[in-house]
Amino acid sequence: MAQPQVRDGVTGARIADELRGEILRGAYPPGTRLRQEELAAQYGASRVPIREALRILAAEGLITTVANAGAWIASLSLEECAELYQVRERIEPLLLRYSMPYLTADDVDRLAQLAEDMRNTSDVERFLELDREFHLGSYRCAETTFLGPTVARLWNNTQHYRRAFTRLLDVESNRIVHDEHHMLVAAIRESDADEAERVLFGHIRRTRLQLARHPEVFSTP
Repeated sequence: MAQPQVRDGVTGARIADELRGEILRGAYPPGTRLRQEELAAQYGASRVPIREALRILAAEGLITTVANAGAWIASLSLEECAELYQVRERIEPLLLRYSMPYLTADDVDRLAQLAEDMRNTSDVERFLELDREFHLGSYRCAETTFLGPTVARLWNNTQHYRRAFTRLLDVESNRIVHDEHHMLVAAIRESDADEAERVLFGHIRRTRLQLARHPEVFSTP
């Protein structure tokens, strides 16, 4: 059997970038084991950059590693997910408040366009991509040492469960989600931080409550 060709100069960071994209797109369900030898063959790399890539992704909350055992796509129990969402409910509105004074008119126009694009797509993966850009984009001007990276990690931790939430939405719930995005844009445009925080808190809470009604989402392979 022919051995895979190892690409010269491949780095852990480059592999992490590619693998991160695959994980965020749902190519690996929660709980999937990642085997170094299979990843080495897939990316045409030795195990050294593979191990570095896994360390990067573990630090970002996308995978879980166990010494001398291996690596798995991060998964959450219902209780863990509920806890993380309650943390998000409290700290993301604060991060948005920090960011709002520094968002430009062009930034807000981009958020408005993303909100409209989300309303006009029925593709779950496209919606998730736009939703991630919308929310993290609204936070991007916040000058924080810990809060910003913490929120980014929480988004990675809960990525798979936002996908499940999106697939569970009925027509009315879907309408509410899009209305809340537009309400957020309006509050940001009007520099109304109190209203923006209120809307965002409810927006995140709605996801938590919906997921709590579907424990089957948290079963792993």
